[in-house]
Amino acid sequence: MVEQPRTGRSRTRLTATVTDLEVVEQRAFLVAVATTKSAVPEAQTSLEELALLTDTAGSDPVEAELVRRDRFDPATLIGRGKVEELVSLTKAQDIDVVIFDNELSPAQQRNLAKMFQCDVVDRVALILDIFAQHATSKEGMLQVELAQLRYRLPRLRGRGVEMSRLGGGIGTRGPGETQLETDRRRILDRIAKLERELKHIARSHDTRTKARRKSRLPVVSLVGYTNAGKSTMFNLLTNAGVLVEDRLFATLDSTIRRVDLSSGSPILISDTVGFVRNLPHQLVEAFRSTLEEVNQADLLLHIVDGSDPNPDRQIEAVHSVLREIGADEIPEQLVVNKTDVADPVSINRLSQLHPEAVATSAITGAGMDELSTAITARLAETTDEIKIVVPYERGELVALVHDIGRVASTEHTDAGTAITASVPSTELHRFAEFIE
Repeated sequence: MVEQPRTGRSRTRLTATVTDLEVVEQRAFLVAVATTKSAVPEAQTSLEELALLTDTAGSDPVEAELVRRDRFDPATLIGRGKVEELVSLTKAQDIDVVIFDNELSPAQQRNLAKMFQCDVVDRVALILDIFAQHATSKEGMLQVELAQLRYRLPRLRGRGVEMSRLGGGIGTRGPGETQLETDRRRILDRIAKLERELKHIARSHDTRTKARRKSRLPVVSLVGYTNAGKSTMFNLLTNAGVLVEDRLFATLDSTIRRVDLSSGSPILISDTVGFVRNLPHQLVEAFRSTLEEVNQADLLLHIVDGSDPNPDRQIEAVHSVLREIGADEIPEQLVVNKTDVADPVSINRLSQLHPEAVATSAITGAGMDELSTAITARLAETTDEIKIVVPYERGELVALVHDIGRVASTEHTDAGTAITASVPSTELHRFAEFIE
């Protein structure tokens, strides 16, 4: 159920957006469309999430409507008759913005804006707006601006007057209104410039990645649905003090810390942006360099909110994004989090569906010993091929590589014993200084 509107409208100033704008807290009317009877429950769940997203963006989700149709209307998505019905409702409630859970075509968005006589945006624009508010690093702001420009470019036609309005509502934050009033060529030039800047930053990422690889420490990346408790889990594992908020997309920039497991083996842990169902393709593309941190991982810790009424959909949404970025082949350890507030029946069901999962609470610390053991075991299953030359005075390392690894070849040279072998990823750091 969408929360009741708060009285009054407060004027606030954004502090972490691509551009600082004076914004008015908007009253929002939410709409979702289901084209089959079987799609209704999922559409309802998605509509409830849309209300959370709207609140995260700083607007009031006043009321929501789930529309049932046999097919999407190409002009208005929901049909002219339904639009006219909703227009009466939105005018009676002094609505500032209508937000559709379904992605709108540029033509649909223009038609609906004319009929509602207020701002009309879709789920994609809403998520882009949230990212604009939460981007703090230079890379994050560049990524968000790029995604927003790619989204808005086909929607500029016929919006000269609308875009010239000084606004601060959903769908207006980011590159700046004066930039959006420029011609198509200048916007394309801006996109090209952003892409070049992000490629330069990506090269810096590659340098840092090579440095981490040179340390030969296994990399464990936390992934999961937004607000699943990843940052809380990251803080518990690393004492990093990363921002933790009970809001969607509180973390955008990846953070990496070294951790010693209970076994004594050191690893690197990376916290990443949270995923969400129907994550805009523009964002996946724009944040590809950030998401590459996931691709470089030896193991994924997939954090699942055990208290969510439908964790299966969240799991599938995460897997969908992992497939899109090419990270779906990386070994995964499922972690069912928030057991301190979750229904035990739900936890048991997830444990039966995923026997390898570890049940934890990042708030109370429950299950953390089991999680550390599971990480050690999963990384032990992951091996790397190395070529090392061990000085003769370090004969204990020759014995160690034979003990823990699979030796393919051994040769005695002037510099020492040359060995080619496969060893567990958790043990690579022991041989780092001798790896060729």
